[in-house]
Amino acid sequence: QVQLIESGGGLVQAGGSLRLSCAASGRTFSSYAMMGWFRQAPGKERDVVATFSWSGGSTYYSDSVKGRFTISGDYAKSTVYLQMNSLKPEDTAVYYCACKPSAGSVGWDYWGQGTQVTVSS
Repeated sequence: QVQLIESGGGLVQAGGSLRLSCAASGRTFSSYAMMGWFRQAPGKERDVVATFSWSGGSTYYSDSVKGRFTISGDYAKSTVYLQMNSLKPEDTAVYYCACKPSAGSVGWDYWGQGTQVTVSS
């Protein structure tokens, strides 16, 4: 069992920055090599924002956030971060973190409860 707890969301003006954190716990967490951040805006599907691999630190970003967001991890703290800069109103959503065993795994096994990010124009 793995628990993921997101924090750091809030209200920010367009052009501002926020840093989200995802703290992981659980005896089996070391078995999950991939971490991801997703977001879901009202009336829309949940989409991937960025992913991070504990094995080598490789990253992936969706086109909509590339160049503005940075995903990173601190394994000693079992925490993954999402630094969000140059925020836009269209970034408004509930942000979730998730984990899965490997990059080749089909689904994401565990999810956090989400943290709201609201960007005002």
